[in-house]
Amino acid sequence: MTQQVALHPMLNVAIKAARAAGSIINRASLDLDILKINTKSPNDFVTEVDQAAEQVIIETLLQAYPDHAILAEESGRTHGAKHSEFQWIIDPLDGTTNFIHGFPVYCVSIALAHRGVVQQAVVYDPTRNDLFYATRGRGAYLNDRRLRVSKRTRMSDALIGTGFPFRRGDNFKRYMKMFEDVMTQCAGLRRPGAAALDLCYVAAGYYDAFFETGLNPWDVAAGSLIITEAGGLVGNFTGESDFLHQREIVAGSPKIYGQMVQILTPYTRVIKAEEEAATAEAKPSAADAVAEAAQADAAPKKRAAVRIKKPADGQPE
Repeated sequence: MTQQVALHPMLNVAIKAARAAGSIINRASLDLDILKINTKSPNDFVTEVDQAAEQVIIETLLQAYPDHAILAEESGRTHGAKHSEFQWIIDPLDGTTNFIHGFPVYCVSIALAHRGVVQQAVVYDPTRNDLFYATRGRGAYLNDRRLRVSKRTRMSDALIGTGFPFRRGDNFKRYMKMFEDVMTQCAGLRRPGAAALDLCYVAAGYYDAFFETGLNPWDVAAGSLIITEAGGLVGNFTGESDFLHQREIVAGSPKIYGQMVQILTPYTRVIKAEEEAATAEAKPSAADAVAEAAQADAAPKKRAAVRIKKPADGQPE
């Protein structure tokens, strides 16, 4: 059954943008030997393809919705109307390291948030021409097939996706303990290397759950809506819905998600705590400000829905 006629207009624009970016990525994949690669930080790369794909996405979105805001991995908030209630959250090429090596696991991720709540989501895998998409309240789809999370209920039967920490300063020892805890209780662990696609694999039932630390909003905004629209759950390691700025995420089918939260709760907020400590160390004069921010962040918060923007951002919530 074709769903094209029922697609939300904003979702249609996002799909158009994702396919345009996918075309750029596919063409570039044929000539990897001439690719220009820059290093943002150790093991963190950006290519001219990331930038070209991001540019065509932003142009497509702003042509249709010039009054919307943009949050994009490579250019930040430099485009669009910064204080709009609508914000597009873009990762033009998730899995850049895979792409550079010709390993065919990478994707384009585009989400639209209204007042901080994701309403539209597209993740496009250009190597397989697979289009994952969702509109809040209307279900999640892969191409024209409705998605549902898996029905497995036992961790011993579960296939779990993850992502390894790779940035300098990541807590590898803590991650290895977490990895061991999960690995010894599940049927298998996988790490393909593109978080947005991993989240879609949970929605499709290929994985029973996924967890990772150190992710940014553009890595998870689209995939998180696709999962919830497929009947899954997404949260931070303690099971709360406030995960986009916690730099930790766990997602899965409801039964497996609950068991994953039990395993991961002892490891919560690891990345954030380290970053705050590093900032205080690097800038002694800012130590008080960092401590205040950490204290404010630790206060219990009840959130009805996921917030994309931090209150400190100065933009509409």
